[in-house]
Amino acid sequence: MVIALSVIGSVMFMNAAFGATLRSIQDKVDINVNFVPDASEQEIFDLKTSLEALPEVAHVGYVSREEVLADFREKHKDQVNLQALEEVGGNPFGARLNIRAEDPSQYQGVADFLGNRNTSISGDQIIDEVNFLENKEVIDRLSKIINSTETFGFGLALLLIIISILITFNTIRLAIYVSREEIGVMRLVGASASYIRGPFVFTGITYGLVASLITLIIFYIGTFWLGDLTERVFGSINIFEYYISNFGQISLVVVGSGIIMGAVSSYLAVMKYLKS
Repeated sequence: MVIALSVIGSVMFMNAAFGATLRSIQDKVDINVNFVPDASEQEIFDLKTSLEALPEVAHVGYVSREEVLADFREKHKDQVNLQALEEVGGNPFGARLNIRAEDPSQYQGVADFLGNRNTSISGDQIIDEVNFLENKEVIDRLSKIINSTETFGFGLALLLIIISILITFNTIRLAIYVSREEIGVMRLVGASASYIRGPFVFTGITYGLVASLITLIIFYIGTFWLGDLTERVFGSINIFEYYISNFGQISLVVVGSGIIMGAVSSYLAVMKYLKS
């Protein structure tokens, strides 16, 4: 029972780790909207407000012309590009918006929206470049990876849970097999099915409760030991901090699973001998 509950709990930790990794990757993928130097801040902020109103947009960051110039100087301080910039003089760059969507598959819709909002009131273009096409291959590949990972994770979790339930059921059935003669005698003296089944179901529930407590202790020790390692590997999640902050939910799942598996397995196992 402890092994079965450990598998179920480990699936929760695995999903949390995969989810954190995918979110950290998604946060690094965005599209940039570079404006022409003549675009007014009012027009840029109006477009920013319109973008933030879209349900598929998670965040829109504004970078001023001065910050764009400073970033360029920092990135190219030892290159010929900086010398060319000095010869041009002034600030040839426009402001920039960094857009992050809720899901990578939604960037196409954001790009289409920008294409329809590329002119000012006077009819002049205010957007110089949208780097969606440059990042499209990366975004599409990321979308496929996320979808494949989520499908694989769900399938693996379902498989492990089914295996753990079958192991628990067969183990309890073997334990009750020892008492098959006792069950037969009780039936002969006229005991009701619920009277015979009750102690076994109660024992199964007790096994589930005790096993869940042992499992939660094992998780505490294991996650405490692996916390720093998971933070280094997955980047944005410390499995021990996740366990502590979500202890209520995890304990509810583990204890509930232990009680249900113990009760249902005992009920089904005894039913076989009641029918025989």
